[in-house]
Order: sequence, then structure tokens, then C-alpha cells
Amino acid sequence: MSFGNRPIMMNSSSKISFKVTIHEEEHFVETYRGEYRNLMMLLYDKFFMEDFGECKGIGRCGTCHVRIMDYKGELLNMEGNERTTFSKMENIKINSRLSCQILIDERIDGLQFEVVNDDNPGIY
Repeated sequence: MSFGNRPIMMNSSSKISFKVTIHEEEHFVETYRGEYRNLMMLLYDKFFMEDFGECKGIGRCGTCHVRIMDYKGELLNMEGNERTTFSKMENIKINSRLSCQILIDERIDGLQFEVVNDDNPGIY
């Protein structure tokens, strides 16, 4: 990658890796801060899933529901519209989040996510 005549070097410590389970199939993902705005955009781009991310990241539809596996901490704190959206949905657990509200940064490095296949794909 370059900017003008100067190459842009990616520091190996800027790499972010995690695992995601989609329809019971595990995928290993590598990215870096700034490649995608949030987890929803990354998942949509790499694993095009029908009816995923219908509200385009404003946290109102619930179609990008994921669970963070084996993690406790600030990533479990809901942001924006999540609490309201989840209050209208079933199948919500303590580790549920909307992937549109999870930023791509070092906090997700090494984590495992599961895309939840809800029968109720969206709330509008």
C-alpha cells in the first residue's frame, strides 16, 4: 500500500485476529484498525449473509445480532440503540451484542463471535 510516493507500512502489532461462527461453521478473520468501521461491516463484506445488517449500522433492526463467546468486560456493555432493540427481540443472552456497535480495534483481538440466526430477522 502506498500514499503518494511513500509506502505505508503496517505494523504487525496492528493486526487484529478473531474467530467467528456462522451457521455452525468457524472462520478465522484477520483485519486491522481502520479497515472496517465496525464488526457488522466486516462480516457483511467478507461473508455476505442475506438479511444481515438491514438498518446499515444504526442499531435498530437487530439483524446483526452476535454473541461474544468467553469474554467479560467492556465489550459486553451495550451502546446506542442496542438495549431498546434487544427489548423487542427474543433469544437475547448476557453476551449478546449488535455487531454494528462493536468497533474494530484491539479489544476484539483473539475473541470469538457467534452470529445468531434469529427466526425474527428484523424489527423496523
